Amino acid sequence: MSRSPAPSSPSLPPPLGERSLASWWGRARSNWRRPRALLWGALVVLLLVAQTLLVALTLRYEEARAQERSDEVAAAALGEIRRRSQVVLQGLQGLQHRPGEPHAWRRNAEALLAELREIGRIERRDASLKILESAESPFREPLFMRWPRASMDPDIAQACGVARRAMSPMFSHSQFVPLSDGLGVEVLDLCVPIQETGQLIGFTVVSIVMPLLLDELRVVELGRSHELSIVEADGTRLARSGAVRGGGVFIADRIVDLPGTTLQLRVDAVQRAPSLIPNLATALVLGLSIGLFAVVLLLARDWRRRALAEGLLAEALVFRKAMEDSLLTGLRARDHDGRIVYVNPAFCNMVGYSAEELQHARSPPYWPPEWAAEYQRRQAARQAPGVAAEPPHEGYETVFLRRNGERFPVVIYEAPLVDGNGRHTGWMSTVLDLSVQRRAEDLSRQQQERLQATARLASAGEMASLLSHELNQPLSAIASYATGSLNLIDAPGRAASTQTHPTGDEALSTQLRYAFVRIAEQAERAGRVIKSVHDFVRRRHQAHEVIAADLLIESILPLVRLQARKSGARVELDILQPAPRVKVDRTMVEQVLLNLARNAVQAMDGCTPLADRMLTLRVRLVSGAQGRWVVFSVIDAGPGIAAEVASRLFTPFFTTKDEGMGLGLSLCRTVVEQHGGAMDFDNLPAKSGQAGPAGTEFRFTLPLSLPRGPTRVSPIESA
Repeated sequence: MSRSPAPSSPSLPPPLGERSLASWWGRARSNWRRPRALLWGALVVLLLVAQTLLVALTLRYEEARAQERSDEVAAAALGEIRRRSQVVLQGLQGLQHRPGEPHAWRRNAEALLAELREIGRIERRDASLKILESAESPFREPLFMRWPRASMDPDIAQACGVARRAMSPMFSHSQFVPLSDGLGVEVLDLCVPIQETGQLIGFTVVSIVMPLLLDELRVVELGRSHELSIVEADGTRLARSGAVRGGGVFIADRIVDLPGTTLQLRVDAVQRAPSLIPNLATALVLGLSIGLFAVVLLLARDWRRRALAEGLLAEALVFRKAMEDSLLTGLRARDHDGRIVYVNPAFCNMVGYSAEELQHARSPPYWPPEWAAEYQRRQAARQAPGVAAEPPHEGYETVFLRRNGERFPVVIYEAPLVDGNGRHTGWMSTVLDLSVQRRAEDLSRQQQERLQATARLASAGEMASLLSHELNQPLSAIASYATGSLNLIDAPGRAASTQTHPTGDEALSTQLRYAFVRIAEQAERAGRVIKSVHDFVRRRHQAHEVIAADLLIESILPLVRLQARKSGARVELDILQPAPRVKVDRTMVEQVLLNLARNAVQAMDGCTPLADRMLTLRVRLVSGAQGRWVVFSVIDAGPGIAAEVASRLFTPFFTTKDEGMGLGLSLCRTVVEQHGGAMDFDNLPAKSGQAGPAGTEFRFTLPLSLPRGPTRVSPIESA
């Protein structure tokens, strides 16, 4: 009975002999290698295609770099030509012919020719283009020895005609000038009009040698790797510069647009198209392609480990960034040169600048200008060689500047910034903003000052109450004695005796009577003042009465005029008629007016010329949102009030006088406010030719009471 052969399988070998087993193993091996070979073949093809494209891109990149270098040199050469043209124009500004100095123009021209080698000839011509003087360059033979100068006059006439119309320098078209050596140069003429008192008196014609102009250009790469030429539109070369010839591959053209003419500047690189083998970049690409196959296997194994490490690193960086962003304390890192390399958001919010602005700033913008030099010196001392990189034991306090101009105090703690290798790379700073703390300290200090002022006011009130009680008795005695003296003078027996036997004492008795009447009035007034001060200190209700504003002025006018007479000042009244009426405590308001008038007279004493000492008492009527008001103004011609004094003028116990107590203006303002008004002051604007203020105006308002009849509206009200 015959057997049928079993089907072959790569995974299960049939139970045959050694030859059959070997053939099965060979088929299985060939079946396993075939897909792997296809995969590796595809990988190799892809790598070859990629490397071929990489080599091609490298060659194109080298070509692009060479072309970019040519473009950069062309742009630099174009800028240099324009700069040299400006230098020539600036040099020609000093060539002014002076009739008293016949040789000055030639000396200046020769000095300019010695300084600017590209200038071959300078001519001074009159308004009709006739040559008056000329100077040749000392560095070469004269230009027009073999070629007559008159042959170029039509081009010069055309350029000077345009310059005459535009009244600005103009260039002519280029001309070829033969020389004695059988060669020649291209020359470009520049015509500059000369004006005197707005009239054209002539021209300055400058011949610029174009090859020398190219030689004078300060382009670093020009002589070593590029050829510089000036060509016409058809490609004809007019002038060239450079020790080498261009390869004709990487060419950059630029248009030189000069007033009156246009030239074409051409830069030709010596480098030719990059080849495959001699090119270093291409050889490196090929070498790297060979090593790429070995690196692919290592990268595949290393990729998983790297991905895991990068994930852990990213998590650590995110965690650290979250901590730094959530800090309320500013962080700042600087290198050894003092440049900022890192700041956190808290520091940016503190100073008002972004991290990019701080990192790119040459000097920290948050340094106040007045302390920048001191901060720079301190930073230089901190970064000096040999200074131990040890962390300070305590911070230091300084002042920073916000973007909006606000200065604020900070305290800084600095520590060395050390990298992973233990090297000192800079400094790490912690910055604390002390603005809130300083404001709290200032508020506490102000409260303490207010408490002290309140305590002093309370003491002053007690003292005023005691003085009012003690002074009432002597003032009453003075009034009683004055009344008794008047009674004795007016006694019936003395009066009859005087009438029966008149003597020379009658005039004396009249004067004594007048004096005793005044003593009694002032004693009564002092008593009213003391009573009003006593009521004011005790916060009792004052007796208010309706009175005309002019009566308030008239009651203090004798004392004011007495004070003004001693100082040599004049008193001027400017009172609205009919005078408005106010309801006030008459005695207290009179004291306010008297205090302001005395201060005004004292302000003019010694610093205001005698002829300018004028005290003005003014009463006006104004309208406001809350009714009509009477404005009392006391105006002097003094030096005004300084800004540092104005902020504390109404502060209790603040005074600029040696004998003052600093309570006058404060009490005046309190009296006005108790009457429902307000007190303020202004420095008057300076007069023409005067440096400082023209005086000071103190004014306070009181509510209008019972207006009678039609009143004239003041300029203040109409405004």
